[in-house]
Amino acid sequence: MTTPIGPVIIFDDEFHMYVLRDQAFAEAWWEMPDEYTCGFDALARPLCMTGESHKVRLELTGEEPDEAELRRLVANHYRRYLPGQVPPPATALSDFVAALPSEGL
Repeated sequence: MTTPIGPVIIFDDEFHMYVLRDQAFAEAWWEMPDEYTCGFDALARPLCMTGESHKVRLELTGEEPDEAELRRLVANHYRRYLPGQVPPPATALSDFVAALPSEGL
């Protein structure tokens, strides 16, 4: 399996979105694997999180992207946590991901 391409987009157990610069930064930044719900790399490939407290590991679950699900979760994040704002209008995935608000970039 290949390495996730950064940035990585992670959703916590309340579906709050975090955009983190790369796999290493995300693994160092994220503390509790049980607070993780789902995630994607910059190519919209789904991620899983394994490990224990303060020792998490992100891995691709496959090579097949799920751009529709990523965009749906981002739209839900904006509706819930950023009322009055809209997700990036970019049609190209790379532009869409680049326009997301980031943590620690």
